[in-house]
Amino acid sequence: MSEAPIAYMARTRAWYLALGYDNPYQWAHHQDVPFAPLSQPLRETNVTLITTAAPFQPDKGPQGPGAPYNAAAKFWEVYSGDTAEDHDLRIAHVSIDRKHTSMEDSGTWFPLPLLRRLAGQGLLRLAPRFHGLPTNRSQRHTLDVDVPELLRRVEADGAQAALLVANCPVCHQSLSLAARALERSGVATVVMGCARDIVEHCGVPRLLFSDFPLGNSAGRPGDPASQEETLRLALDLLETATAPRATRVNPQIWPGPPDWKLDYSNPDRLDAAERAARRAEAERARIAAKHARESALS
Repeated sequence: MSEAPIAYMARTRAWYLALGYDNPYQWAHHQDVPFAPLSQPLRETNVTLITTAAPFQPDKGPQGPGAPYNAAAKFWEVYSGDTAEDHDLRIAHVSIDRKHTSMEDSGTWFPLPLLRRLAGQGLLRLAPRFHGLPTNRSQRHTLDVDVPELLRRVEADGAQAALLVANCPVCHQSLSLAARALERSGVATVVMGCARDIVEHCGVPRLLFSDFPLGNSAGRPGDPASQEETLRLALDLLETATAPRATRVNPQIWPGPPDWKLDYSNPDRLDAAERAARRAEAERARIAAKHARESALS
């Protein structure tokens, strides 16, 4: 079993070609990378949290542990929440690794309670709101609509730094685009992610890479020590990075089966009947998402 990270761009390209989609997705790529160093110590910095997880909607079908992809549970516009309160955010709407991700411990994708505790210890100042950024395959929509709205909210809160916690492959790209825009506006950022190639291909100032299944960018599930170490690594990178494209590798090892990297969207593990079934499933999901988006934005 290779110790190298999953090459998600190549893996997803092969996956969709195998399902009969012959127009491979073009991932965002930038050579230039903006960089905004912290202008004060971390303990004096207002830090916000940015997520692609969706607020739980009890009337929108399965969204809990083990739930399948659920387009009805997606959100299509930037939203915000009070960081002083607890929130029920789910990841049933994204292409996470459902075989190896339990979807039971939100601390692995939404570390707000832990961030609030560290702020209470004086490690940082917590901004009044966190923000949700839609997972959007359209880079133009992300850059022209979602990111400007996110910037307005972050600036209105007086946030000076942001942690962006990614889930699915496109989440990693959307948050990377947001991180670039935030840095250009003077807000220091760290992307916390599991898809290293997508984030580095896009080009970000700081990345904390955890070699875990997608959906666990904030630490291992059911492991508070892992989650705290992961968050502290991200915060330290926020404070100590001196130049863009600073990638820090989380030293933690995923505790699951050693061959988990072979399973995610791997067409070589499907026979013809399974590929046909996955193609039909992908089409249903695509149509459902299209209708949900039209309904939400109408």
